[in-house]
Amino acid sequence: RYYQSRLGIKLGGDKTDRQSPVRQHFLAKFADQEGRYFTRRFHEKYRDKLRKDLLPGLVLSTRASARHAAAMFRYVRPSESREAFAQFLAETLPQAQLAPEVLDKWYAEFTPGKFDLNDHAYLARVHPLELWLVKYMQDTPDVGIDEILAASKDERQLVYRWLFKTPNARAQDIRIRSLIENESFNEIHKQWRTMGYPFNSMVPSLASALGSSGDRPIALAELVGIILNDGVRNPLVRLDELHFASETPYDVALRRTQNGGGERVLKPEVAQALKGAMSMVVSSGTARRVYQAFKRSDGSPYVIGGKTGTGDHRHETYGPGGQVISSRVVNRTATFAFYLGDRFFGVISAHVPGPDAAKFDFTSALAAQLLKVLAPSLEPMIERSGTALSPFPPETAAKAGARPAGLPVEAGAAQASTDPQGAAKRPRIGKKALILAPPG
Repeated sequence: RYYQSRLGIKLGGDKTDRQSPVRQHFLAKFADQEGRYFTRRFHEKYRDKLRKDLLPGLVLSTRASARHAAAMFRYVRPSESREAFAQFLAETLPQAQLAPEVLDKWYAEFTPGKFDLNDHAYLARVHPLELWLVKYMQDTPDVGIDEILAASKDERQLVYRWLFKTPNARAQDIRIRSLIENESFNEIHKQWRTMGYPFNSMVPSLASALGSSGDRPIALAELVGIILNDGVRNPLVRLDELHFASETPYDVALRRTQNGGGERVLKPEVAQALKGAMSMVVSSGTARRVYQAFKRSDGSPYVIGGKTGTGDHRHETYGPGGQVISSRVVNRTATFAFYLGDRFFGVISAHVPGPDAAKFDFTSALAAQLLKVLAPSLEPMIERSGTALSPFPPETAAKAGARPAGLPVEAGAAQASTDPQGAAKRPRIGKKALILAPPG
C-alpha cells in the first residue's frame, strides 16, 4: 500500500481523473503488456506453418463461416483478384457452395482500407492481433518474435483503443490495479536486493508481501548480519590473504583490497526494532529452546535472537468447489535464522527432498535444537572472539588453518565438533547450515 500510494493514482470513487497522465500511462502499459501476451500466443500457433498455409490455418482453426473467411482473406491478401478470392473460399470451405453474386458482394464489402484493424477483425470474428499477425508473417518471411513485437507496437495500442474511451471507469481500474501491484512489487524487490536478496525477480503475491520469499540460506544469514550491524551491509569476505611458496624464490602473497566501510540499507531504528523482535522469538517464542543456551565463562548468557520457519511444500490439484483431488509432497524444511551475541549470525536449515518428506513432521524447532546441540562446540570460539580479531589463538589458528572473523563457516555433511585447543572442525548438523561471524 505504501508503494501504491506513492504512484499518485486514485482508483474508484466519483473523483477519478480519467485524463490523468499517470492513469493514461498505466492504460497504455496494460495495452502493451496484454497485447504482447496475445501476440506471443498467436506466434506459437503459427510459427511452424508455411506462408501459404497461414491464412487457411486461421480460417480452419477459428471454424469461420464463409462470410468470416471472406473478411479474413480481404485483409490478409488485399491485392488478390476476385478469382483468387473465389478459389480460396471454394478450396478452404468446399461445403459452402457460394453463388457468384454473393462472392461479388463480399469482395466489394470487405475492400481493404475500408475498415481499420479492429473493425475488420470484428467482421471476421477473430482477435485483431491474430489477424494482423497472420498477414505480417505472410508478408515477412522468416520473421522472429522479437521483430514481430517491435512491428506490432502501434497495433497493440489500437486494439485496446476501446479501453481508453470506455465510460466505465471501473473497467479501467480493474486493469490498472494489477499493474500497480506489479509496479509496487518491483519497488519492494529493489529494496530487498539492497539487503542481500539473491534473485533477479520476485513473484508479486501476498506470500511475497508476507516474506515467504523462497530465499537461500546465505542470503538470509546476510540479512541477519545487516540487522546485527544496525542496518549496515558489510561485504561478505571468505579470505583475507592467500600465501603461496613461502620462503622460496616463488613466494607470492595475495591480499584482499580494503573496500572501506559498509553500505547503510536500513535505518538504525528499524534494525534495533528487528533485533528486539527477534530476541522475543527466542525468549518467549518458537525458538525458546535456545534461550540462554550459550553462556560466557563467567556464566552470563549471550543475547540470542532469531526467526524460525517451517516449509511443508506440496503440489496439490483442486477440483470444482475447491476440493483437493490430489496432493504430492515436494519437500519439507525447517529453518532458523539467528544472531548470537554481538558478532555471530547465521542460518541452520534441515531439509528433506522428494517423496521421503512425507515421512517427516518436524518443525522449525528442529533447527533451533541443532543450534543448541552445537553450543559446547561453538562457545570457545565465540568467547575468544570477544578479546581478539580472530576467534582462535594465533598458534591454534596457524595449526588448524582457521578462518578469520567475518568468514562464513559452512557446516554440512562433515565431522565432529571442537578439539580441546579450540580449533573448529565442521560439525554435522543436517543438510545445510551456516554459522557466520560478521566483518569487523
